[in-house]
Amino acid sequence: MEVIKTKLADCIIIEPKVFGDERGFFLETFHSQRYKEVAGIKEQFVQDNQSRSSKNVLRGLHFQKTKPQGKLVTVTSGEVFDVAVDLRPESETFGQYEAIVLSGDNKLQFYVPPGFAHGFCVLSESADFQYKCTDYYDPNDESGLLWSDPIINIQWPLKAPLLSEKDKIQPLLSEIEAKIKEGWV
Repeated sequence: MEVIKTKLADCIIIEPKVFGDERGFFLETFHSQRYKEVAGIKEQFVQDNQSRSSKNVLRGLHFQKTKPQGKLVTVTSGEVFDVAVDLRPESETFGQYEAIVLSGDNKLQFYVPPGFAHGFCVLSESADFQYKCTDYYDPNDESGLLWSDPIINIQWPLKAPLLSEKDKIQPLLSEIEAKIKEGWV
């Protein structure tokens, strides 16, 4: 596999080695020792999730306040624009984002470390999205950021996303920055 660094420390893109021929393909989607030694992912994954979303659905930007989850994300079918926002108070890139297109065709993986908000929008007719998490989901600890926060200024590839009611009213980073720096993330 190839590990590609991003502008956000510890947030990486993984390009797995794909073995294919006229019959199809095979790839290793996770190997604990290799991901630790080659990719530098030291956290242990404790939960796997899968979702399916329709075209123009935007999910995010989500994070847990005091139990941050790292996520190893991939798309098995379809195509998404995937985003991570650095919320680590001590980070030089606090409030900045990284984005990548993940698809069933490119088979890339995106590692979003603990301390980041995460979201994605669907570019294809539908997309199957899978992710491994380094901590358990706790609905009492969840929070988020408004997808269109002008300070973060994510260049989403759609103008009128389909959003959940919760994601329509998430706060701006400026509204919760002090709480984050006091220990949310």
